[in-house]
Amino acid sequence: MAYEPDVHPGDPASLRELPHLTIRKLAVSDMSNNVYLLTSRATGEQLLIDAADDAPRILALIEEGGGGRRHLVTTHQHWDHVRALAEVARRTGARTYAGAEDADALPVAPDVRLRHGDHIVVGDVDLAVVHLRGHTPGSVALVYDDPEGHAHIFSGDSLFPGGVGNTKSPGQSFASLYADVVSRIFDVYDDDAWVYPGHGSDTTLGAERPHLGEWRDRGW
Repeated sequence: MAYEPDVHPGDPASLRELPHLTIRKLAVSDMSNNVYLLTSRATGEQLLIDAADDAPRILALIEEGGGGRRHLVTTHQHWDHVRALAEVARRTGARTYAGAEDADALPVAPDVRLRHGDHIVVGDVDLAVVHLRGHTPGSVALVYDDPEGHAHIFSGDSLFPGGVGNTKSPGQSFASLYADVVSRIFDVYDDDAWVYPGHGSDTTLGAERPHLGEWRDRGW
């Protein structure tokens, strides 16, 4: 079955098979948060991105992926991305991670405070940590640069089809987020890089790159 990037709460997880990595995408909650489970095909080791809500469904997703060693990354501190964090962390015993600047705002203090340029290794798969400042101080993206394909970017709420994430609330900064997204994502990865955001459907850098000037000019 072909990978389907449009998932909705109540749908089964969508499955994408890469040579070294399996990606499962699930939507939960009335905010339609995306939850991603990455599984090393070589070892069964797993990494969950954003335990956003509906702990029973997330735990079932993890069981679907198998029983390997587990990691749990929170992309940023906002409430809709952390509602199931405490229960999923407790029930799985996963090693937890979050951006250093967001760590103290989480319901569970992470085992690892991530900084730009860090790496998380899942089996034989290497994920680069990209700090994207502006939506929250410690927002992070994870990038798997597939040696047999293209980059896969799990962007949290920092990059979506059609623009960067929300920066209209106090403490947020469009200038910071735009600068980081351009210099740390668009200037580094090719057009075929696939973007998996925190809500909604996926996109590619090639689809979004022609519109960077529009984003800058409109300020969102």
